[in-house]
Amino acid sequence: MTIKLLQESDINEALSQQIHDLFKQLNAEIGQLDIKNVLPQGNDFICACCWEDTQLLGMASLATYKAISGHKGMVEDVVVSTACRGKGIGKKLMQSLIDEGEKRQLKEIILFSNHHRKPAIQLYKSLGFNLKESGMYTLKL
Repeated sequence: MTIKLLQESDINEALSQQIHDLFKQLNAEIGQLDIKNVLPQGNDFICACCWEDTQLLGMASLATYKAISGHKGMVEDVVVSTACRGKGIGKKLMQSLIDEGEKRQLKEIILFSNHHRKPAIQLYKSLGFNLKESGMYTLKL
């Protein structure tokens, strides 16, 4: 099992399809952008992937941005294949994103998780994330 940050040169049709299929396990109702259109946008998007040979087992991404309040990162799309859950892959992926955030001197890493996702919340807490008392609002465009 190997964890590595995805590079633009890694992207091919087979990988795009594996990412598409894995993301459906996270939420089949959410529309997806193809990874080949997301990753090349610059170094504002980081995608950590877990591989077993050529099989994608899990992924997690971090979108970074700068605001007046500082340089931050937003964790997005953390998913491990249902067949591979409970093996520490999610923790390794998240730690990879945290390490990269530290290298980039982010002030804060933010994530949102639905309250019913108990295993994910336990994982985030084990990595030092704390629940922030605030409301989240969304506007679908």
